[in-house]
Amino acid sequence: MSVQREGSASIEQPDYWWYRARADLLHAALGDFATDTSRVLDVGSADGPSVPWLHGDHHVTVDLDPRGLRPGQGVCASALSLPFRDGSFNLVSAFDVVEHCEPEAVALAELRRVLRPGGRMLLSVPAYTWAWSDHDVRAGHHRRYTRPRLVSAVERAGFVVQRASYGFAGVFPIFAAERLARRVRPQPDTHQLPEPSRTVERVLLGLSRAEARWLRGHDAPFGSSVFLAADKPAALPTTGSV
Repeated sequence: MSVQREGSASIEQPDYWWYRARADLLHAALGDFATDTSRVLDVGSADGPSVPWLHGDHHVTVDLDPRGLRPGQGVCASALSLPFRDGSFNLVSAFDVVEHCEPEAVALAELRRVLRPGGRMLLSVPAYTWAWSDHDVRAGHHRRYTRPRLVSAVERAGFVVQRASYGFAGVFPIFAAERLARRVRPQPDTHQLPEPSRTVERVLLGLSRAEARWLRGHDAPFGSSVFLAADKPAALPTTGSV
């Protein structure tokens, strides 16, 4: 079983506009669902600096790539085999992680296993198979998702979905054009992300900030990512015999 062939680009470019925008969009879409941060597991914590709003009283980070972990902190491990006891955490996040995991069902089962009954999972994944490109190959992705596809996988894993929305709708036309351009002219074989000009970066961040305000009260009907919050059902109370 494999998870990730290459480390997250955020390890080398943590201030890249996309990670900064994602932090705001995730907070807008999922922040209200982070109600119990007393024991948090952040899977794929190479991207951890981009979601500081999720940090709680006891915050454990996990990444397959040791470069994504601070020295002396965190755990180097696979999402397919998390080294924690059942029910250890109240909240588990996996932002742009599950698409790296094969089998998908094993990763979701592990995220569910380490959650306490009644605990919550927050996810993000890349959207749309038609948008598959050389970037996905270099990043070690196994798949891209639609919102119904992600909801179905999460429900099969035994979760109850609380919210599922697309994200990055504001910059979606630019994303779609870029992906179509990649099919005509593949990018150089490098893990380095394309650097926009300062003007373009300001436009992208401005569109994302406007979307973040809108996402607080609305689900996006399209976008280059899917955001999801789901609960592990609480254990049913035992009843004594009459």
